[in-house]
Amino acid sequence: MVKLDKDEFNEMIFTRINNLIRDYELIKEGELIAVALSGGKDSVLTLHALKNYQQFLDFDLVAISVDEGIEGYRQHGIDSAIQNARDLNVELVQKSFKDEEGFALDDIYSDFKSACIPCGVFRRNILNKTAYELDAAKIATGHNLDDEIQSFLMSFARGDTIKFSKFGPELDVIHPKLVPRIKPLWNTPEKEVGMWAVINNIDIHLDECPYSHLSLRAKIKEFLNVSEDKYPGVKNNVMESFKQILMFENDVTPSLNECEVCGEPTSSNICKACELKDLISQNCESHVGNK
Repeated sequence: MVKLDKDEFNEMIFTRINNLIRDYELIKEGELIAVALSGGKDSVLTLHALKNYQQFLDFDLVAISVDEGIEGYRQHGIDSAIQNARDLNVELVQKSFKDEEGFALDDIYSDFKSACIPCGVFRRNILNKTAYELDAAKIATGHNLDDEIQSFLMSFARGDTIKFSKFGPELDVIHPKLVPRIKPLWNTPEKEVGMWAVINNIDIHLDECPYSHLSLRAKIKEFLNVSEDKYPGVKNNVMESFKQILMFENDVTPSLNECEVCGEPTSSNICKACELKDLISQNCESHVGNK
């Protein structure tokens, strides 16, 4: 068995990320980049990679963590985010569902088929509002190669081709109040992200979310991992096919309005966050009325 050389592996990982940032011009000089920092391996590598890239380009970094309110799970992630931000001397702005929306995920998840539905909506909403308030040019997320092809197959399975415009390493500005996303780990496999964290003894949150097994993403992830074990190269083949489709779908850009309730960007008259909050409020009233 060949021993993994730490320095060579780190150079390989960071060179790939640096090349992606440079080739797609994900970051421009003088920009403020907000890193969505959950404390998990992907977001932590994203923070370390962008801190490393500052030696090649003059730009600023800030990190944003969002505590969804999952008892017995989220605190370790928050602790990891705090530690990594402190180690790298990056300011960390901490937000929570409880403070921003008035409830924790644990309080409302049972109103939905999957807890991932409200979690994703409110987390994205809080990240965008916070980054916008900080005047960040972009939000850097930890989406890796596996995440991207999972999302692609989920949209493909649902026939939701309009979502294809949200894929790729960078999302264009489509509304003044919607901070565009960049994905520095877009072509980095999840397995290599985990290896980086282990060989460098990085403080990360390793636990799986207790709600994640209920999601479609979890089922597609399992399918891809089993397929990759049996037929090595399947994930890369899906990614290459996905890139070809992107070439034809990039012209599809959804038009956005501002939510009639909160003013956030949305493709409808009412944003998804406000829709869900109205549903949660109705359910709460129903529970009270039934007592």
